[in-house]
Amino acid sequence: MSEHTGFSLTVDQQDCFKFDISFDNPSWPTLRTDEPEPVGEGTAPNPSRLLGAAVGNCLAASLLFCLQKARVPVVNVRATVDVSVVRNDKGRLRIGSLHVTLEPVVDAVPEERLGRCLELFEDFCIVTQSVREGLDVQVEVKAQGPVAAGG
Repeated sequence: MSEHTGFSLTVDQQDCFKFDISFDNPSWPTLRTDEPEPVGEGTAPNPSRLLGAAVGNCLAASLLFCLQKARVPVVNVRATVDVSVVRNDKGRLRIGSLHVTLEPVVDAVPEERLGRCLELFEDFCIVTQSVREGLDVQVEVKAQGPVAAGG
């Protein structure tokens, strides 16, 4: 039996291509996004960068969790994400690939404890595995305000 949990967030346009993202926990700060020039002003990260951040953060957290469970003393974990943006056959921009480099700084530990985590941690990263498998994205548009009839 599969467990289903979820959450909601809200994305509100502020000005031009600047959007504020509010999460389902009122104590969390609002996150601002913006598209790079020439479409936006480039004052904040855009959704493509947030996707890269989500994958990198999830992998770093998953590795950290595994290392902690294996009693490996972790000083720091850094993830660097290189995002490749390509055009598809229709000429539309898409994320072509993500290359994540994880750099954990650990104290001396037996190699088998570290090796076991390196075998497992990716499988527990919700974001990375979801992106790899592809997502079911359903879109619904509910226009508000006066809409002119076609004709």
